[in-house]
Amino acid sequence: VLDTEAEPGFAVMRGLALHKLLQMLPGIAEAERREAAERYLKRAGSQWPESERDKALASVAAILADSRFEQLFASSSRAEVAVMGSLEIKGKLRSISGKIDRLAVTSGKVSIVDYKTNRPAPAALADVPPAYVLQLALYRALLQPLYPRHEVSAALLFTEAPRLIELPPAAMDDALARLTGA
Repeated sequence: VLDTEAEPGFAVMRGLALHKLLQMLPGIAEAERREAAERYLKRAGSQWPESERDKALASVAAILADSRFEQLFASSSRAEVAVMGSLEIKGKLRSISGKIDRLAVTSGKVSIVDYKTNRPAPAALADVPPAYVLQLALYRALLQPLYPRHEVSAALLFTEAPRLIELPPAAMDDALARLTGA
């Protein structure tokens, strides 16, 4: 961050491009999405090999076409939702803020999804880095008071597979308990 000479690596640039596409494409008519994605990738990935642009496009297209993810990208869902609040961590009130990649609120349920571009994508929850679980546990803890009559669920969407790994409430509760000392 402090080294203005260094440029972000390919993995970072690819991850940013996939996030942007998943943020913007659901708001574009389905018939126009592919062309819009190709235009964006030509600009954002102008230095990438064409095969990498094709892979990125295929990943995003597969996610948006997958009926398992339909509710996440419905017109009622939102992208890039800022969340902030305070949580008691080891006896001290701490400010927490972040950005939820995708938030879907339905009758009785709030779904939080964070995109990850890991290569290869983890196969199961046991392979997910603990920091990812903690990140979503914190988001969930901030949202629960805002939606007291809703179940707040969280999942990681690994764009490479694509694979959605839902985080069990117990796993998030454990991650939060380790952080807060509760």
